[in-house]
Amino acid sequence: MLGYRFTQYIPEKAQGKSDFDYLNKIFQQLLLITAGNAGEALQWLTELDRQHNITNGRYGIGDFINDLKSKGFLTEDSPKGEIRITPKTEQAMRKSALEEIFGKLKKGGKGHHSTPQQGQGDEIAPDVREYRFGDNLSHIDMTDSIRNAQVNHGLGDFTLTEGDLEIRDTEHKTQTSTVLMIDISHSMILYGEDRITPAKKVAMALAELITKKYPKDTLDILVFGNDAWQIQIKDLPYLQVGPYHTNTVAGLELAMDLLRRRKTKNKQIFMITDGKPTCLKEGIHYYKNSFGLDSKILNRTLNLAAQCRKLNVPITTFMIASDPYLQQFVKEFTQVNNGNAYYSSLQGLGHLVFEDYKKNRRKNI
Repeated sequence: MLGYRFTQYIPEKAQGKSDFDYLNKIFQQLLLITAGNAGEALQWLTELDRQHNITNGRYGIGDFINDLKSKGFLTEDSPKGEIRITPKTEQAMRKSALEEIFGKLKKGGKGHHSTPQQGQGDEIAPDVREYRFGDNLSHIDMTDSIRNAQVNHGLGDFTLTEGDLEIRDTEHKTQTSTVLMIDISHSMILYGEDRITPAKKVAMALAELITKKYPKDTLDILVFGNDAWQIQIKDLPYLQVGPYHTNTVAGLELAMDLLRRRKTKNKQIFMITDGKPTCLKEGIHYYKNSFGLDSKILNRTLNLAAQCRKLNVPITTFMIASDPYLQQFVKEFTQVNNGNAYYSSLQGLGHLVFEDYKKNRRKNI
């Protein structure tokens, strides 16, 4: 008996995808790792081709670069003549991240959050009911009302009474204001683990999901290290980790401040982090402790989580790390807020573990 013979597995290209699409997918991953540096990403791509022969003999990296320029993904129109990615590439990266991470989500209606209530809303419901005093006359279903009149009073002398009228109700559609918090502390690249790249993927996927599926919602984005500051959606591919500690308190305080300015009733916070807070700002000085969970820092952070709960602002945490002691903070934080948490390994962003503390449920997605 010969047994089993193992050989190196070489994945086939996806059916129906061109050489450009195949290389562009790899290029976008490299752009995330290089914080949007197109020149460096192309150098890495060329080296990958040299070592692993990712191109065929007919279509080379030079052809790919020319196509990137002609299709509007790259530009050299900068003061120093540097090659840079364009807004088209930034949007393509967000779309790719959305498909990779939330590709299993079903498509919704027209981009609103539905509520079970009916009445004086903003979208016509499919059901009809009898007219009641005070109903908006513009919502009368004339076709059904006239048919009722003909059935009830005959076809001779046309008579339309209040009892014949039918109304199409309207559904309330809610709007939500979201703040997306992204951890850019040094721990996101500590011990040789690249956590910022998957964090950027999650951030871009969330931004694309909110802006495309819920166009009436508002989205504010901030990053937090020693301090916290606001950024734009277009800045996401270029995020880099700094020599920072993790001031989660500063991030939450800025998030709450941004939400106070929004007039919508429904508000929420998404936080992408690799775990525990390690920093506070007291006046002009920073209080720091990276060794374990500092009770002073932890209590301030949990107090803000509790405040958000009292204000009906749920916090959904995306945990980009698998360390049990780091996950313990997220678990305690989420329980205090009565929010939700997603846990992901660095390699398995398409496989998230979702924990819903409101219903005490845990599931894989």
